[in-house]
Amino acid sequence: MKRKLNSKVEARFTSSNLWNSKIKNDCLQQKNFLAIRDNRIDIYHKGGKLFGFDSTGFKTHIKYAAVITSNGHDYLSENQLALHKLAIDFKTNYTRIKENCANYSGIEAACVSEIYRRHSYLSKSDVVVLDIEVSFASQNTTKKQDRIDILLLNKKSKELQFVEAKHFTNKEIWSTKTPDVVNQIARYEGQVKLRKKQILNEYINYITTINRLFGVHLPKPINIDPKATLLIFGFDNDQKKGRLNKLIVNNPQYSGIKSYSIGNVKSIKTENLWNARIL
Repeated sequence: MKRKLNSKVEARFTSSNLWNSKIKNDCLQQKNFLAIRDNRIDIYHKGGKLFGFDSTGFKTHIKYAAVITSNGHDYLSENQLALHKLAIDFKTNYTRIKENCANYSGIEAACVSEIYRRHSYLSKSDVVVLDIEVSFASQNTTKKQDRIDILLLNKKSKELQFVEAKHFTNKEIWSTKTPDVVNQIARYEGQVKLRKKQILNEYINYITTINRLFGVHLPKPINIDPKATLLIFGFDNDQKKGRLNKLIVNNPQYSGIKSYSIGNVKSIKTENLWNARIL
């Protein structure tokens, strides 16, 4: 994993019309989330990757870009359709591309976006979402990558913490034996143990770039929580008192797992997530 931009890529990005006229303002309002990769920038919106940017410029998925240039009407007849054309530039059809991106997001990705939409690194929160969809080359021969949903930064302690988010309906959290997510968490904690120095160095690069792009002053991390947090969300009170408590909170298979549960993820306080208890 690398989190650094070539100066030429960064300069081309910051001078682009799409960044200056559309994307930057949406990031500042936390409608979009910008993440640094290896000489690439990814822009996320409501759970989907809206755009990627590298040395060749901006790209978006065809399913987001396939929009018809609007003539001010929501409905078209078949004859009218023949007179219209597909969008030919990102800036003009930016709003429609965002709409498509949001419509294709899965339930877990959309819910995770509610966290970074309220608590991104541009927010005033003490604990902020620094990165999402963090990928590592897997140490498990049966998997190519380990991908962790959220990386938090505690601005006061200057620490990082990884979070795996699961919706209540996700079968990976349910089992009378060892749930799949328990093994996932173990792999992620193994990644932190193995790559701690590398992770810290790469996110120092990441934060340096974020500070430069947005004129902010995020502190550079000095440590990583060795425990990855399991976030479970999307349940009602009856489900919490029943299945959640029985098969997770009181399940010995989850012993030693750092876990935080909340029904409505929109209500989450990242400080509470950071301080999740170990089961």
